Amino acid sequence: MSSEKSVKVTSVLNKTQVRAIVDDDARSDEQTLGALGYKQEFKRDLTILESFSISFSILGLLPSIASTLAYGLGYSGTGGLIWGWLIAGIMIQSVAFSMAELCSAMPTAGGLYYAAAVLAPEGYGPACAWFVGWSNAIAFSVGPCSLNYALATMITTAATISDPGYVAKQSHVYLIYLAILVLNGLIAMQSTKFIGRLNVVSTVWNILLVLVFLIWFPAGAVNSPKTNDTHETWTSFQNGTEWPIGWATIMGFLTAIYTMAGYDAPFHLAEECSNANIASPRAIVLTSQSGLYLGWAVILVIGYTVKDITEVVAGPYGQPFGALCLQVLGKRSGLAMFSLTMIGQFFCGQGVTIAASRVIFAYSRDGAIIGSRYWSKIDSGTKTPVLATWGVLFISALFGLISFGGPVAIGAVFTLAGIGQYTAFVAPIALKLFFGRKRFRPGPWHLGRLSMPLNAIAVAFWCVFTPALCWPAYKGSDLTLQTMNWTVLIYVGVMGLAMGHYLLSGRKWFKGPKINVAHLSSSSTHTSA
Repeated sequence: MSSEKSVKVTSVLNKTQVRAIVDDDARSDEQTLGALGYKQEFKRDLTILESFSISFSILGLLPSIASTLAYGLGYSGTGGLIWGWLIAGIMIQSVAFSMAELCSAMPTAGGLYYAAAVLAPEGYGPACAWFVGWSNAIAFSVGPCSLNYALATMITTAATISDPGYVAKQSHVYLIYLAILVLNGLIAMQSTKFIGRLNVVSTVWNILLVLVFLIWFPAGAVNSPKTNDTHETWTSFQNGTEWPIGWATIMGFLTAIYTMAGYDAPFHLAEECSNANIASPRAIVLTSQSGLYLGWAVILVIGYTVKDITEVVAGPYGQPFGALCLQVLGKRSGLAMFSLTMIGQFFCGQGVTIAASRVIFAYSRDGAIIGSRYWSKIDSGTKTPVLATWGVLFISALFGLISFGGPVAIGAVFTLAGIGQYTAFVAPIALKLFFGRKRFRPGPWHLGRLSMPLNAIAVAFWCVFTPALCWPAYKGSDLTLQTMNWTVLIYVGVMGLAMGHYLLSGRKWFKGPKINVAHLSSSSTHTSA
């Protein structure tokens, strides 16, 4: 037929080129998914704007920066915060662009896990897929925990600012946290169309929130002068650790890494997006680029307006951004700005809950998670993975119990989310770079000659920042159980259990992505020589 065109995908069905015959956009998506080995189960109601909106909601920008301000600002001052964001943000683009290329070639909800299975060396596909899948699942399981726990502390901080006589107990914070999780779940279990439209509202809110912050913070400052000296702002490195300032700045990369860790959402939502092999990678890049530039604008305003870093980071409220709002804008205006940010934080939490449920669904569909037959079910009414949604939130509720161990213990959840995500992001990129070049077939959105250099930069960046995020701020006699960075213990411990399960049991039955449709025999398939 005259309207036929070929679509390139990189599939587990054979590690060569697959061509699917299509005659319109809707069937293109379905047949491309079929070439990857899956039948269409979701409704494709998401546009590129709505896909971008969900991932941008996860970024949250101002709320996410507010949640991790103690690291970027506290570890190395305004100079470290500004330069750290810029350096880390630019490096993160290499990861995002590399991921977008993978997404175009393999637009499936399994995303990174599927890519790892395809690009791994012969015989290692299931093990690599298992590792990437579990790392991604762990990160997404603690994602709602870190975001919603931060929101719970913001709420109690706002209550303390309003009523100095109120003393928030840890049990109060945890109960508020549970209530937020339930509200997230009620939203995330709705139809794809409802979720898409809600997240357009969320994106508009978060963009307006950033604009309000950029204008209001310097213009409404109660201090004199309103802003700091430019030279001092850019060159003042206040070391809040016991390590050299260069390493402290790299440790502060967490602010950028944690904030810009949600741009993979369009990959996991590809089966719900129309024209997915073009729209989804574009949404990934659009999210990472907007996060870089808008986020840096927020960072610059913070750097120019903060007056007393110690008061902000180690003040009596226990929430640095709340203390910053109070210090810069005064009580009434500061509380108003803080409250607007909390709404953005809620949108951020519900966005990551949606993405997390799709990740758990995708891995359960292939039998990689205990109880897979439940988590892989699609609700007949909403056509969304309702059980997976509540499963994610239950795990988040359990992770929230770590908060009773103190602020350092719950802080490990933030770094755990960053390390788990970026390990899952970079692993398939590394597999493509070192082992999968001949098997990889670029989709319609690709990097061309820049593919290998950007892949290499992404892998090198991961090698630098991962140890830094696991590094404690103190050493010697100051390093105690209360000041230790527990990230590496939690991540390695959980991943050790996951890989142990694979070695003892999973390798006997787990074969990687589980195909649920017959291969397109009518497609023109090319086998390798």
